[in-house]
Amino acid sequence: MAFGIHFATAIVPRHGGTGAVAFGIHFATAIVVLIGAGPSFAAQPVPSARPAPNPRGMHMSLFVPKFDDSVVVRDADAEVVGGDPVAVKLLADSSASGGALSTVRVTLGEGADGARPHLHRNSAEMFFLLDGEAQVLSGDDIVTAEPGDLVVVPPGKPHAFAAAPGSTADLLIVITPGVERFEYFRHLQRIRLGEVGPESILEVQELYDNHFLRSEAWEGRR
Repeated sequence: MAFGIHFATAIVPRHGGTGAVAFGIHFATAIVVLIGAGPSFAAQPVPSARPAPNPRGMHMSLFVPKFDDSVVVRDADAEVVGGDPVAVKLLADSSASGGALSTVRVTLGEGADGARPHLHRNSAEMFFLLDGEAQVLSGDDIVTAEPGDLVVVPPGKPHAFAAAPGSTADLLIVITPGVERFEYFRHLQRIRLGEVGPESILEVQELYDNHFLRSEAWEGRR
């Protein structure tokens, strides 16, 4: 996907320290910005399109979301799918923002898995830790995130997330460009309740751009 400015490096500030990780054009790897305290499928390459330069030479996205009214979601009105140990608060789906994004808030019990390894071919995914401590898989790397930390995973890169061992986690998650995801989370809940079989999620991978895979790094982390 074209995702606005296409960076060449990422700065990793944390308590005054700095570092750098390469994440290349078209989000070739994850952006990791740490600012706080303290079934098997082969991944396929993501088609790359060269965005048009603007007059100043910066690469810009050609995608302009179309919606007229600001999206306002009151906490008390948001649908919550699941419960302990995994609760997903549905905030705004792609259709509400003209395709700009889809966003949810995920609350994880102590050490609970949020999502198994998977990738999105056409969207980047952002994880912002609100509270607790989380582990986020980005490719073969596992990032430990604390409150205020941000991880952005590019299209085509395997990722997963979970509460860190011995900790809970509260995350804001954004996918952009947006994909209609609310029904995906409702489908997962139907699987948890035994209303449909777990294999049914494989039938909707293309629909939700959610492609599962194996990750030795993730499986061996605990």
